Amino acid sequence: MIQAKAQKKTRRSRRERQEMWYAFLFLTPSLIGFLLFIILPTVSSFFLSFFEWDLLSEPRFAGLGNFETLAKDDLFGTILKNTFIFTIVTIPVGMIISFIVAVLLNQGLKGTNLYRTVYFLPVMASAAGSAVVWKWIFEKDFGLLNYFLGIFGINGPGWLTSTEWAMTSVIIMSVWKHIGFDMVIFLAALQGIPRDYYEAADIDGANAWYKARHITIPLVSYSTFFVLIMAIIRSFQIFDQMYILTKGGPGYSTQVLVYYIYTNAFEYFKLGYASAVAWVLFIIILIITLIQMKLQNKWVFYR
Repeated sequence: MIQAKAQKKTRRSRRERQEMWYAFLFLTPSLIGFLLFIILPTVSSFFLSFFEWDLLSEPRFAGLGNFETLAKDDLFGTILKNTFIFTIVTIPVGMIISFIVAVLLNQGLKGTNLYRTVYFLPVMASAAGSAVVWKWIFEKDFGLLNYFLGIFGINGPGWLTSTEWAMTSVIIMSVWKHIGFDMVIFLAALQGIPRDYYEAADIDGANAWYKARHITIPLVSYSTFFVLIMAIIRSFQIFDQMYILTKGGPGYSTQVLVYYIYTNAFEYFKLGYASAVAWVLFIIILIITLIQMKLQNKWVFYR
């Protein structure tokens, strides 16, 4: 009997090892892609941030020179401020609009599926293609937006050529682009709330504001947390809109961190400096994410 158990255990171990090798076999293409396109570039950029390299000559070790230059760069401070302004404005505006749209679509009105598709279409469209369309909309003399403003006797500004309106223009397009994604997340959370809670609140005579504050908002807080984290990462990594709409201008009014990394790496060929900026961006996103993870226990409710 003991021998039979030992043989059974041996067969099971052999089968488990065989299944493990099959698993590795199927995972190999994804692992190779992950190593080549994620891990290797990340590690390379970390070491490159300690070098000066222009792609033509041999890399020269600079120690912390790139980071010291970054700390003294006044332009970097302006770009960092632009990035935070874009993030601070885009995230709450986008989340509020997305939540309101999700609440409206959750009412079970006719055409809900059509509206859901329409709101999600911008997410499916490429950022570059969308930016080209919005560049025409924002055009000062022949743009669609200023044309409609002119109907009401309003002389529209140069949306993309004015330091006062350029960032606003990019924010408008970015909010429009991502409303659909956030709306779908909120809508899924809203549809998962049991109707019993609302019925009990109705019996107690609760009004709409009370139900929203004490039922809806707390029970979608875990989705709100997810949307918030994704929006923060997305906002700090904004590039396509800036590149196509404004090229970081006028002046440096719409220059952001990722665009600054691009210009230093592929226009000025300062790859070491660009890598240092990239790691500063990574650290900023990491710190903000860790803070949010720490604070989630105070306002996120899982069910």
